[in-house]
Order: sequence, then C-alpha cells, then structure tokens
Amino acid sequence: MFFKQIETGFDRNFSYIIADGKTKEAVIIDPSRDTNKILKIIEEENLNVLFISNTHDHIDHTIGNKDIIEKTEAKIIQLKDNEIIKLGKLKIKAIYTPGHSKDHLCFLVKDKLLTGDLLFVGKIGGTGSDFPGSDSMEEFESLHKILKLPDDTEVWPGHDYGVKKSSTIGHEKKTNPFLLRKNFEDFQNLKDNWAEYKKEHNIQ
Repeated sequence: MFFKQIETGFDRNFSYIIADGKTKEAVIIDPSRDTNKILKIIEEENLNVLFISNTHDHIDHTIGNKDIIEKTEAKIIQLKDNEIIKLGKLKIKAIYTPGHSKDHLCFLVKDKLLTGDLLFVGKIGGTGSDFPGSDSMEEFESLHKILKLPDDTEVWPGHDYGVKKSSTIGHEKKTNPFLLRKNFEDFQNLKDNWAEYKKEHNIQ
C-alpha cells in the first residue's frame, strides 16, 4: 500500500493519497488548496487516480477537488456508512461519524484511520454556531464509535492542530482530554470551557 499525508495549506490542512501498491490505483482524500503538492506525488509515483472522496463538505477539505478532476481522470465519490472504496486488492472502509458536520466520514484502511475533523491529536473538531449542522452529542457518540477500534489503530487527522501529525487510538484514549470525559455532560462542559482549559494547561 502507498499512503501519504500531505500538508496542503488553507488552515493547516492535511490531504491524503492512498493507493494499491501493485495496480497504482489511487484515491485522494480531502484535497485542499495546494494541489500542486498532490499532483507532484501522483506524477512521481506514477499513480492512476480513480477517485476523490471527502471526509465532509467544508470548503477547506474540498477546495482542491476541481483541480484534481481537471488534471486526472478522478471521479468524486461520497460514501455511506460501511461502504468500501476498492483499489486493486486494497479496501478502504467509510465510517459515518457525524458531529462536526452532518455528512462527516472517517476512512479506515488496514490499521490507519483518517479522522478528518472528528478527532485531532489531543483535540477534537468544533461544534456550535460556527459550524452549521454540527451537534456535540453526535460528535460524542461518533468519537466513542471509533474508540472501539483496536488501540494500535493509527489516527491520521484532517488538520495539523496537535503536537504530532498522527497518533493512535490508544494514545488518544489515554491523553486526549475530551476522550477522558466519561459522560456527555463532562464532555460538553470541556467544550464550553476549552479556551480556559487550554490556557491552564498551556495547550496551543
């Protein structure tokens, strides 16, 4: 398998290229502003981009779609819960995880989970009036849905907001302050007071 995390600008966005190692068939997940970086890797690796898919429809995750379509033969596919992207023998599973947005998906390929704006390293995606259609209860439930995955599952987020560019489910369970909240009331309280919490704990 070919797997590449790419810094593509906008708001510290990450885009991803996933491809079957033999057929070179590929999908681009969340192409953001700097598509030149993506296209350069596609050329260098001689990849055949079949699909584009987005974790959700916010502009910072979709702004590169048009350019990738124009410069490859890729088609946009938006999946439902448990649907599969097939690239050669490689299978990528969509997991429906609403909360940050109504249409939010995570993507699981082997031991790697692309978490979009659901889960960052040490943080989680925003909800509230700044994010129309968001729902903090749905986010809480979606987070606990992915926490059922094995602890060694790698976490690959949609933004470079944490102290590292990736993590694991196990590490986030032990260290992410939102995931340490055992009930929704405590979880919501932390969201409501996140600015104070960050200041108290020197979190950037």
